Amino acid sequence: MSATAHGHVDRSDEFLERAFRELLIERGVLTQAEVDARVELMYAREGAAFGQRVVARAWIDDAFRTRLLGDASSAVRELGIEIGALKLVVVENTPQIHNLIVCTLCSCYPRMLLGMAPDWYKSVGYRSRAVREPRALLAEFGLVLDPKRTLRVHDSTADMRYLVLPLRPAGTDGWAEAALALLVTRDSMIGVAEVVAPA
Repeated sequence: MSATAHGHVDRSDEFLERAFRELLIERGVLTQAEVDARVELMYAREGAAFGQRVVARAWIDDAFRTRLLGDASSAVRELGIEIGALKLVVVENTPQIHNLIVCTLCSCYPRMLLGMAPDWYKSVGYRSRAVREPRALLAEFGLVLDPKRTLRVHDSTADMRYLVLPLRPAGTDGWAEAALALLVTRDSMIGVAEVVAPA
């Protein structure tokens, strides 16, 4: 799915971020070195590796899964993942319910778990259609849901991020946590795809 399929990508958030960052540095709240270190950390993470670990652990550890669904911010810290002051909410896909994540106002995204946001996630087309016609949007990503399956759309905010806990694919009983993590994709944790096991 390309960004152009969802229309023009709004870059106004990037200008605001740059102005805010420069102001924080100018006022002495942060140093340029601290900003550079944080950016380097974001790029150093292998995409969605932290999110993959969270999902795989939840698939094999029911107690962790319960804690994750109850207080995700605290649960991910158990794995050494720091999310700062943000509230993290994890929503679980089931055979009856599918969850989709969007940020309609800008492009709030759990970078600490998923890496950098794809351009399509930030596009006006995705942000509006995820709310207006989510099933049609998912079909363009290749995900056609059973009409009887409830679809819930969750709107992230400046201080709260969502993460989808995808369904564990059939045929993976007995798999090691590391092997399960490799099946999990960024898109499945946003809700535009499901996790599938290799044939």
